Amino acid sequence: MYRIFAEIADPPDDTGSIPQMRSVLWKRLRITPNEITRRFKLAVRIRPRRSLTGPPLSPELPELASAVEDGIVGDDHIRAICQAIDVLPGSVSPADTARAERTLVEHARSVDAGIVTKLGQRIADYCSPDGVFSDEDRARRRGLHLGQQGPDGMSRLSGLLDPEARAYFEAIEAAVRPGRHQTGNDSEARDSRSAAQRCHDALKLGLETAIASGGLGVHRGHPVTVVVTTTLAELNRAAEAAFDSLVAMPTPARTGGGSRLPMRDLIRMASKAIHYLAVFDDHSERPLYLGRQKRVATVDQRLICYARDRGCTRPNCLVSGYRCEVHHSPDWLHGGRTDADKLYFACGPNHGMASRGELRTVVTASGRLGWTDGSGPPEINHAHHPDELLRGDSDPPDHLNN
Repeated sequence: MYRIFAEIADPPDDTGSIPQMRSVLWKRLRITPNEITRRFKLAVRIRPRRSLTGPPLSPELPELASAVEDGIVGDDHIRAICQAIDVLPGSVSPADTARAERTLVEHARSVDAGIVTKLGQRIADYCSPDGVFSDEDRARRRGLHLGQQGPDGMSRLSGLLDPEARAYFEAIEAAVRPGRHQTGNDSEARDSRSAAQRCHDALKLGLETAIASGGLGVHRGHPVTVVVTTTLAELNRAAEAAFDSLVAMPTPARTGGGSRLPMRDLIRMASKAIHYLAVFDDHSERPLYLGRQKRVATVDQRLICYARDRGCTRPNCLVSGYRCEVHHSPDWLHGGRTDADKLYFACGPNHGMASRGELRTVVTASGRLGWTDGSGPPEINHAHHPDELLRGDSDPPDHLNN
């Protein structure tokens, strides 16, 4: 498997489309894009490499590569060994790093991955007893992971902060001391928050202040802000439900990142700054139809895409609107127009495949964008519209099959 993934990641003849191959693997193997990326990265580390002049080089982790080829270690062992090697600081000599790899592989032949992880931690302590890490070491390990949103709307955050990021966070955390910056801004009420809850509020305060400052520039031509889509009817009902317990609160709104935002939170955010709120009812008189005068979509047109598409329009793609580009259908190179009803969200890889002709898009009778690779009729993405999934809307819609 890793040999095949290595050949796909670095084909000998340097031909083919990597995004297209990723798409084929995703559709064929039904594994997540993150897992495909993990296998690509690991395959590069345990398969022979090529130098700039052509001759092959040994793998980055030769001992682990040999063990994998012999079928001695599995994925859990591979992750544990890679993690142990990656945590070693740059000051450790290549010889010591190779010795550590060899030792871990030898133990992986007889013990489980949990023990290998602990052995890796002890080896790291032995190789760097003073804990001397360079800026490059810290930069290599930094990272935050935002987990999936749970049924209650909460999301798990985990990761490592570098010293500079921690210094910023400590300053904000100090400001959110007991009695300050409480939910509801009631400074007179008793502060019953735990230390962890105050840390959470400090992070939220920092992010809110950064966005409200307007100093974050633009993203894909749109000011960096929170984009939330809802309908005017739902917003009115939510406002009524906030004061009348007999009125049911409507379903949560959707952010440009694809997450759910309860209506109570939306109203509270909108009360602070109206730029948090984007309500779509009817077309305004702002220019949405530019024809061939301009290729790049306007801010208004991106907002229309947020409201209609919510994310990438290719079937089963879960990339949110924040991370999408605006795709012309028909394509701009083939006479496409920069009009609101001709522009749709597409993530970078899918947009590239459509531009190269590897995928074809067509605007369906319903106004949504259909995708096809030529082997079947155009299909619409329902993944960003749970109401359509619950209704069991056909994909492709029935009217496209007739």
